[in-house]
Amino acid sequence: MTGDPWLATVAEALRATSPEAKCAAVAALRAPTEQPAHAGNEGLPTAAHPGRPQHPVLVHPREVAHRGLGTPAGRVALLHAVAHIEFNAINLALDAIARFGGLPLAYYHDWWSVAQDEARHFQMLVRRLQDYDAHYGDLPAHNGLWEMAEKTAHDPLHRMALVPRVLEARGLDVTPGMIQRLEQAGDHDSAAILRTILAEEVHHVAIGSHWFNWHCAQRGLTPEATFVALLSDYGVHIRPPLNQSARREAGFSTVELEDLGSSIR
Repeated sequence: MTGDPWLATVAEALRATSPEAKCAAVAALRAPTEQPAHAGNEGLPTAAHPGRPQHPVLVHPREVAHRGLGTPAGRVALLHAVAHIEFNAINLALDAIARFGGLPLAYYHDWWSVAQDEARHFQMLVRRLQDYDAHYGDLPAHNGLWEMAEKTAHDPLHRMALVPRVLEARGLDVTPGMIQRLEQAGDHDSAAILRTILAEEVHHVAIGSHWFNWHCAQRGLTPEATFVALLSDYGVHIRPPLNQSARREAGFSTVELEDLGSSIR
């Protein structure tokens, strides 16, 4: 895709289909020390085809079973679903680096750090699944998170608005309820993992907010109005609950939170 050796290693990690190989490639990826030299996307996996294993089988979201957390099978289903989100998030962070050129060094360092975190999150969840004699890929999963990556592959402003600030921010809203239900079911180990993930995902969404605002400033756009317009353009509807405190910490302005709150009433 480019003569830049650092970007070549990013693309190699993105292409890796084995979760183990992808996590190892991310762990070995050093932090960028200079602005990478993008030379087009030749050789980069298209947004529609990141490296991923044959399993889990991807199905429509309505076909993914939802089970109560009072049984081991239900807890496995939840852990598997979150592991799938984290695996996609590794690819999303790598793609954000490799796809969009000409941005400040801090942008690439931020998304490198996110890839490191997401790989670690995924491995934590895989180990917890193994405690239940289960494995990533045992259950079907949906591809909603990556579909938005496809739709926003043409514009980093759109990507920052609609992936970290919509889809990943959704985790800020729903994870506290998951933690509570796991605690009630007596699965304190799984709850502790999700608590760690939640705390670090606030920072990831904040990175998305920062670079969304940066792109808006570069283009002379008002962030609040631009965000609302993009939600409408992409047909995105925010559903309750809304974790106001976590979203505020993650860079959502008072105006944005008021707009989101009014749109879900």
